[in-house]
Amino acid sequence: MQKIKNIAIIAHVDHGKTTLIDAALQQMGVFRKNEKVDERVMDSNDLERERGITIFSKNASLYYKEYKINIVDTPGHADFGGEVQRIMKMVDSVLLLVDAFEGPMPQTKYVLKKSLELGLNPIVVINKIDRPNCRPKDVLEMVFDLFCDLNANDEQLDFPVIYASGKAGIAKHELDDESDNLEPLFETIIDHVPDSTGEIDKPLQMLVSAIEYDNYIGKIGTGKISSGTISQGEEIVLLKRDGERLLYRISRIFQYVGLKKEEVKKANAGDIVSLAGMERVDVGETVADKEHPVPLPLIEIDAPTLAMRFRVNDSPFAGREGRYLTSRKILERLQKEIQSNVSLVVEETGSPDEFIVKGRGELQLSILIENMRREGYEFQVSKPKVIFRELKGKRTEPIELVVVDTANEFSGTVIEMLSLRKGEMLNMIHGNDGYTRLEYKVPARGLIGFRNEFLTSTRGTGIINHSFYEYEFYKGDILHKTRGALIAMENGTSTAYSLNSFAPRGTMFIEPGTEVYEGMIIGEHSRGNDLVLNISRGKKLTNVRAAGSDDTVKLAPPRRFSLEQALGYIEDDELLEITPKCMRFRKKILNGMDRQRMRNIE
Repeated sequence: MQKIKNIAIIAHVDHGKTTLIDAALQQMGVFRKNEKVDERVMDSNDLERERGITIFSKNASLYYKEYKINIVDTPGHADFGGEVQRIMKMVDSVLLLVDAFEGPMPQTKYVLKKSLELGLNPIVVINKIDRPNCRPKDVLEMVFDLFCDLNANDEQLDFPVIYASGKAGIAKHELDDESDNLEPLFETIIDHVPDSTGEIDKPLQMLVSAIEYDNYIGKIGTGKISSGTISQGEEIVLLKRDGERLLYRISRIFQYVGLKKEEVKKANAGDIVSLAGMERVDVGETVADKEHPVPLPLIEIDAPTLAMRFRVNDSPFAGREGRYLTSRKILERLQKEIQSNVSLVVEETGSPDEFIVKGRGELQLSILIENMRREGYEFQVSKPKVIFRELKGKRTEPIELVVVDTANEFSGTVIEMLSLRKGEMLNMIHGNDGYTRLEYKVPARGLIGFRNEFLTSTRGTGIINHSFYEYEFYKGDILHKTRGALIAMENGTSTAYSLNSFAPRGTMFIEPGTEVYEGMIIGEHSRGNDLVLNISRGKKLTNVRAAGSDDTVKLAPPRRFSLEQALGYIEDDELLEITPKCMRFRKKILNGMDRQRMRNIE
């Protein structure tokens, strides 16, 4: 059997996982010398490249000496924690990357906790040692304290440490060592990661940890073979979560060589492989021997904490820009998503035109929405809401661990903002660089829409990171300072004259020449109540002219929203209309008289 090391790279977002993998693949000769290689080559998805973050777990492999090292790159954002959890059983150790300046962050704690619970012994990599003002020794002490806080055992506390710069492609055992490559990292992996072994003489068992779809060969399930062997054309039994047993014949077997899949005829215990030929395979199911079908323990994924309603678009502009509009198409797409995205849950409601989608955070849900709109779907979504649970007869809610870095002059403002959201301060550290780090526990509902206000209050200089902490008893009502909406009175096209006339009433979201419909939100009112405007009114034409009255109208630029900002902005009585070309805010009830009648009933 081939000597194999299976390892995952875990870290907080932007701590350099993907860049380090780039350097490792480059140095181990995965690419030809004349091959053009993009930066962050593992970030193959368009959204990953645009946003500069890893969203989906991906596999690669390289050869060092007589070993094959299978590497799994994982997301660094807390909302994609399910992607990390589902691959943990594929690997035998993890590289825990920590920024040499920032130190451990919320996601670092989250992913480390999951790996320690599975009994894995991490290798700590202090990355970005070439960063100005870095403090690798202090960060190492912080990492050790984090291991202690998470109740690591003695063997886990005796972790090996590597100092690295993924950008420069170097690794060192000690900071004073000379190095021009990553060999110290590879040597540490060989010495400290146990060989990926399995009992080759036992019946076949493989837990499916990832799913993908190929237009030519159908569904492909990826996982680590725990025991036995598998050959192309062999009949196997797929053990479903509900106990159903399905007989399939394996049509293709793939192994990772570099970043590419290569077809093989046979694979043995210990290796990570991708299998084709199973039409109904899903994450967490077991591929087993036909004669001795024994299931492996299921993958445990943390439950969702946030829910959002997806609805068929029923606005007056429905069907103008999208290709897929019906409830059947939307449900099919959502069901396809949950086959590979294990931390999402889709529930049908009493209405055939509305579905509840539950996930781990605003970013995870916004990535799904963005992918759907790019594929041609048109639909509407409601304001995200946290998922409450009952414990001992009392209501509990999800709590987030929040870390804020802000200039000293804004720290008081941030403390006040988080306190109003029922935040509980855990730590406050004054740095020598003029910045303060604040650590808080905050109810997840208090963070919905908080980022916009936070960036405004810190003038764009603040940095906020958060990840799920635990469920705690309900913290009480949170008062939100809300402003009313400016709402279009009727269908039409906005004019510069009207926009200029109503400019003192608030901030506009649209520009002249924008088509609007009754009930569409066109701006934010400067006061707390909603205001209905005739935004299509033009200037009356007369043959009487006055000096200066016909000067060119100068309008302030409209306020623009990213998708995440828009999801955090809408209120309970509003919807966000999503099309392939644009986003529109609207009231759930479009007619003004009907809205007033509903308010009177309430």
